Amino acid sequence: MKKLLVIVFTFFCSASLYAQQNNNYVELGGGIGSSVGSVNVAFHKNWTLGKKDKFIIGTGIRFTSLFGTDINFTSAPPDFTGDNKNIDTLFAPSPSMSSINALINLGYRLNNKLEIGFNIDVIGISFGTKGTPTFISNGKKTATTASPTSPNILLVGDNDKGSLNSQFYVKYEVARNLGIKLAYQYLFNELTTETKVQTSPSANDRFRFKSNMVFAGISYSF
Repeated sequence: MKKLLVIVFTFFCSASLYAQQNNNYVELGGGIGSSVGSVNVAFHKNWTLGKKDKFIIGTGIRFTSLFGTDINFTSAPPDFTGDNKNIDTLFAPSPSMSSINALINLGYRLNNKLEIGFNIDVIGISFGTKGTPTFISNGKKTATTASPTSPNILLVGDNDKGSLNSQFYVKYEVARNLGIKLAYQYLFNELTTETKVQTSPSANDRFRFKSNMVFAGISYSF
């Protein structure tokens, strides 16, 4: 974790020395997927790099709220996910959780109006009310209590913890200071049970749901 934070911090400090322009904007949007949806509010601060200001590097803060119906959260630890025999399920009939995370953004300007890029949450917190999902193991169902996992930490792939948002996007400036964004959005969301309900292959209380969504949003630059 410390190595990741050092790399990210060094990268942004080095890049900012060569930044030529900056752009701040707020964004409001939402995502739709199979049985799930999301609402996003974000603040972005970007800098441009290169002789023609084509390359973009940025950071920001993003609020993401997830809601869904009949969602299966599965065993989250990376040493469980490599074998289906190790996977148990936490069934949540109507999960709802939110997160506030710091993000990083990388992009490229195709022209004065069109931008493509990628952003991902790095670190933050999750929150939400306690729920009463059903733990399912080998067909046996047990009532339990769970809350959103927190803190959220980007550690790559199934090593990630908590709720993290990422997007591959296209952003188009439709008018002065006003833009629209379309994106493929990929969310990790986690619940932690009050007790370690999974006992095999070892004790576990973290369960994850991965969702793919189509995202649309509007932005205002200032």
